[in-house]
Amino acid sequence: MRNMTEDIGRIAVFGGVYNNHLALDAVIADARAQGVERIYNLGDVGGFGPSPNRSIERLRDSEVLTMQGNYDQSIGNALDDCQCGYTDPRDNHFAQISYNYTLANTAEHHRTWLRELPTGFRLELGGLRVMMAHGSPRRINEFLWASTTPEPFIRRMLDEQGADLLLVTHTGIHWQRWLDDDPRRGLVNVGAIGRPANDGQRGVWYATLAARPEGGVEVEFRCVQYDAERLAAEMRAEGLPEEFVETILTGWWTTCLEILPARERSRSRY
Repeated sequence: MRNMTEDIGRIAVFGGVYNNHLALDAVIADARAQGVERIYNLGDVGGFGPSPNRSIERLRDSEVLTMQGNYDQSIGNALDDCQCGYTDPRDNHFAQISYNYTLANTAEHHRTWLRELPTGFRLELGGLRVMMAHGSPRRINEFLWASTTPEPFIRRMLDEQGADLLLVTHTGIHWQRWLDDDPRRGLVNVGAIGRPANDGQRGVWYATLAARPEGGVEVEFRCVQYDAERLAAEMRAEGLPEEFVETILTGWWTTCLEILPARERSRSRY
């Protein structure tokens, strides 16, 4: 866990790069155009997309503050799988294809970098104690979904961690929830930029957070477009599954669907 004490007013936060170097470039450019003072990546640099070294090199060259996700931990330590947290055989089948490809195509010096990344960040923004984790502070691969993460659970987690605001990723779908009796405290899932949010759009989502003059933060989810056709061509050239390519081109998930709760699954094409 890395603690940061500088007084800052506006940040950008994303997760789930998933080897999508084109979306990564577009998101970094968009965030800088918004005048953010710092950009955070909540982990999972690899998986799903092509040419893992490209995304890692862009992150290392761009001063984006990156934490370790489950994928990064696995690649960095050459584990047997991605520790994604799936239980369904189909989900695990495609996750293993993605993991094996990423492991085989990540340079050794980049694996060292992934292995040494911090597991979280803490800072103060708008007078709030902000904690960032990949899945959750409890488990790196915990899935926190909008439909299955109730307010009492969020309150308890914030109290246990000594935080007012928790920022996470891992699910690939962005959402936010604030406590009814203290609307400055809550949880924001910042989404993922490596593939669409299963919403039928090619664009990818990240979050900006700005300190309010009166205290607290203003959250904005931003959808960023990138050259999806080019990424699809690169994926095909690398022999990645056509199911992965279809997601990039249509905006609908074709894999890793079984983990979705009923409400999130009901909004899917599949």
